[in-house]
Amino acid sequence: MFAAINIPSPSSQSALAADRAIAIWLLVCCAMVFGIVLIGGLTRLTDSGLSITEWKPIVGALPPLSAADWQSEFERYQQIPEYQEINRGMTLAEFKGIYWWEYVHRLWGRLIGVVFAVPLLVFWLRGQIRRPLVPHLIAMLVLGGLQGALGWYMVKSGLSVRTDVSQYRLAAHFLAALAVYSYMLWIALTLLRPAPSGASVAAPLRGHLRLVVALLLLTLTFGAFVAGLDGGLVYDDSFPLMGGQLIPGDAFQTASSPFDDPVTAQLIHRWLAILVVALIVALWLRHRRVASGSGRRIDLLAAMALLQAGLGIATLLLQVPIPLAAAHQAGAVVLWTLALWSLHAAR
Repeated sequence: MFAAINIPSPSSQSALAADRAIAIWLLVCCAMVFGIVLIGGLTRLTDSGLSITEWKPIVGALPPLSAADWQSEFERYQQIPEYQEINRGMTLAEFKGIYWWEYVHRLWGRLIGVVFAVPLLVFWLRGQIRRPLVPHLIAMLVLGGLQGALGWYMVKSGLSVRTDVSQYRLAAHFLAALAVYSYMLWIALTLLRPAPSGASVAAPLRGHLRLVVALLLLTLTFGAFVAGLDGGLVYDDSFPLMGGQLIPGDAFQTASSPFDDPVTAQLIHRWLAILVVALIVALWLRHRRVASGSGRRIDLLAAMALLQAGLGIATLLLQVPIPLAAAHQAGAVVLWTLALWSLHAAR
């Protein structure tokens, strides 16, 4: 989809300088989105995501400021199934521990909105945004706002009947964040390198890179389902076998099992990840036989794929320790970034 984006090269030095400034701003926004994905993962891993039971985009920017405010927040949390069925007896001090993760997650989202909207207004008032960029920047602004609403839609799924959020909404929330991140990254890279050069990846590797990106996206999607289903806590004593089998007997029990069953979700995530690593290693071997100015990108992509695989296996076998699980999620976004960077160079 992003490969079809066409932004003509600037026609003057001043326009080139403005494009570079916009690209740097977008990369800063990318870094902030990367941060919120990591914070969101930690919020999930610490079971903190349902601690704030209301969505107040403006006044919710302030945390509880008095003992009475804290007590009021705690009483609202005590009304939801997660407290009543899992955390009954939790103290106010323990509640504050989970509250702060969710609060920081929401606050960081608001900061991203400010960091995006204010410079956008400044660039617009200065007349530095070229016409081809306008629809893309507006789309990013709208998508960012919708992502906040989608986050609340996800949280709502865990406030009445369930003791956690819907894995479908969790996956949608993650993929929407990844889409915004990817959009901003692609536009920033395009502004920094408006036209492909003769040093891009050789043509035969483009299809290979597209396949890597497509399967990596599918792998990340099933990773989100594994997270939403706590799938990392099943068959966590061996890899690649599950219960001594390549395909355990309790997998694929229903048509919806890839999305509702932690065993099936983990099985698919495992084998997709193995396939992606194999494809990236094959890509690395191919590019070494082709004259290419993008070798550094492919080298980094291959190295990160192996590191990410190691993080995933360690996270599983050590029964999902929070630091390793967070590193695995961060590594997934880094790997995705390197794959998009390589694909951009090959466009």
